[in-house]
Amino acid sequence: MLLTRLAEVSREVAATAARSRKTALLAELFRGAEAREVPIVIPYLAGRLPQGRLGVGWKVLSRPVPPAAEPSLTVREVDARLTELGGLSGPGSQAERARLVGELMGAATEDEQRFLLGLITGEVRQGALDAVAVEGLALATGADAAAVRRAVMLAGSLPAVAEALLADGPAALGRFRLTVGRPVLPMLAHSASSVAEAVAKLGSCAVEEKLDGIRVQVHRDGGAVRIHTRTLDDITDRLPEVAAAALELTGDRFILDGEVISFGPDGRPRSFQETAGRVGSRTDVARAAGEVPVSPVFFDALSVDGRDLLDLPFAERHTELARLVPEPMRVRRALVSSPDDARKAADFLAATLARGHEGVVVKSLDAPYSAGRRGASWLKVKPVHTLDLVVLAAEWGHGRRTGKLSNLHLGARTPDGGFAMLGKTFKGMTDTMLTWQTGRLGELAVRDDGHVVTVRPELVVEIAYDGLQRSSRYPAGVTLRFARVVRYREDKRPEEADTVETLLAAHPEVRP
Repeated sequence: MLLTRLAEVSREVAATAARSRKTALLAELFRGAEAREVPIVIPYLAGRLPQGRLGVGWKVLSRPVPPAAEPSLTVREVDARLTELGGLSGPGSQAERARLVGELMGAATEDEQRFLLGLITGEVRQGALDAVAVEGLALATGADAAAVRRAVMLAGSLPAVAEALLADGPAALGRFRLTVGRPVLPMLAHSASSVAEAVAKLGSCAVEEKLDGIRVQVHRDGGAVRIHTRTLDDITDRLPEVAAAALELTGDRFILDGEVISFGPDGRPRSFQETAGRVGSRTDVARAAGEVPVSPVFFDALSVDGRDLLDLPFAERHTELARLVPEPMRVRRALVSSPDDARKAADFLAATLARGHEGVVVKSLDAPYSAGRRGASWLKVKPVHTLDLVVLAAEWGHGRRTGKLSNLHLGARTPDGGFAMLGKTFKGMTDTMLTWQTGRLGELAVRDDGHVVTVRPELVVEIAYDGLQRSSRYPAGVTLRFARVVRYREDKRPEEADTVETLLAAHPEVRP
């Protein structure tokens, strides 16, 4: 497939708000693609590079290069060139990087240059996201959309499912099964303003502690244990004490969902930053484990003894979990039988906060495990308003913050796959955080006008705020009141950030 075709569809998808039209455009594109091209095409449409960061700054990308007169670049050729770019390091790499970028841009037409520039800088946010791509694949191949979604859930990879589907048709979907050792995308929760609201929506439910830790999925097959993050990264080697705990359980073959968290000598949870730092540490793991040990706390079972539990009600899955995992390793919970029992839920929330945790998750006892989706059957409740937003830019600081990137420009996701700025904040930042974010945002920078550094929208930050107010200054018509940084969430992708619609739904009184 020529890159010009992909750029054309990207532009057309960006120009339409109708989901049915987006689906039709993608279906037509997939029909004309080779199966081996799809693992490149899908990430490109969603604005992701399979190679990750390339180390190409705005200084190199902003150099004008005369475009080619006729399209000739294929998507596979572009992928190969970007892979070569991403692999450069050491002395002379900057000059070689500039040369390779010049060659690539020189082989691209004007439209292709525009698409490549947006792709490399992270500014291709045209709404061709995974959910629409699933529907496009189903339409292109005659497969059932629900079956495609389930296969993606079980594979943990849309490109892998798409390649098999285009190569072998709908029958290929049967290959994707829940398998011990292969992680699946985790089920996620929506927000509720109070436990009373959550219980009123769900009725018979479980109210569980919401731990301020790192989400993990633990797989055991006999004596082999693998531990994966919510983004499906394998972190087994970093958490030997968690692997050891899994081997102590009575079951021999299972998949469990939970969190790892570090507790201090007083039994209270350490800060999220300490837990995240420990989980992220790759060097001298034994020393790190001695200084900041972590404990697994499980709250769901996806597979036990080779039996797939995903479609079972949560009550039955928890019965299997309790049979396998001793109580000290399970999340605390309270059962609520009806909305009339909301006082019990409120008391449990108060006790949870007193123990140092951040809130509760209220879960329907009847709901199956909707892997990879933010379902309405799990509702999280925190005592303060918080949002997961994406950093769009940052301003150079003044005074004691001179030389540091300080004032953050914050964005929420929009239906078209882009981001709408909701305001700025420089509050809640420690000196350590300022130093870290200056370096991290510098890696993501695409331009710097001396005052504002615009960055690729990749870094997720948790923001606390006191309320919402109308504002004509910002595209969503609202802005955050008294926003401050709680923590950075490098364990989350920008696609997992909160949406403008979610924010407005939580504050109907200020909807513009």
